Amino acid sequence: MTQPIIELSNIHFCWPGRKKPLFTGLDFSLGREKAALLGDNGSGKTTLLHLMVGLLSPGEGKVLFHGREMKNKEDFRILRREVGMLFQQADDQLFCPSVLEDVAFGPLNLGRTADEAREISLQTLASIGLSGYEDRITHRLSGGEKRLVALATVLAMKPSVLLMDEPTNDLDHEARERLLDVLSGLDMSFLLISHDWDFLARLCNRFYALEDGQLRTSDTIKVHQHYHAHPLGGHEHHHEP
Repeated sequence: MTQPIIELSNIHFCWPGRKKPLFTGLDFSLGREKAALLGDNGSGKTTLLHLMVGLLSPGEGKVLFHGREMKNKEDFRILRREVGMLFQQADDQLFCPSVLEDVAFGPLNLGRTADEAREISLQTLASIGLSGYEDRITHRLSGGEKRLVALATVLAMKPSVLLMDEPTNDLDHEARERLLDVLSGLDMSFLLISHDWDFLARLCNRFYALEDGQLRTSDTIKVHQHYHAHPLGGHEHHHEP
């Protein structure tokens, strides 16, 4: 059996000041797959991603990367070189004056020269349809443009795994289709949170539903003509007229 890339084992987590824990004994593993993470607002989807990359720490349990337990900040720093995280709010990862500076920041921190980082950044921007944006002022971009630039900052670091939190937020139809094309062409594993059911159905081959602090899984998602979806579908259901 192929070893998972990222594994959560017996995870317990409770927010400070709250009596009811969010997770009690949660297990999860991400392998070579393009997966969706579904669940109601407040079910813990974003928290789960943050636990996977060490932005939050569990009360109990282990996070493993390629079978090795991540025990400290240095371990997670190494993990984040290979696991890219696209945050729900693009402004959370855009902090340089220009687009080129933002995209080049990651490669520079990985030890690339200034010329190498510039070339990687230009190639990455071109790959997602943002050629010519290099000198644009980041904070003046539209919401959708910021979202795509944020993705470029992650892809420029050439991760082997991508975690994405609501990547279609603020995207118009054209930008959404561009993002779909980009993600469809990536040769990497990813875990994607989204309420855009059609986007998930077109992109993902595995679906996880987070419910009452535990995960269920399926290889299918049912999307109906009346524009809602039943994750882990296949269950008989009826609609009142």
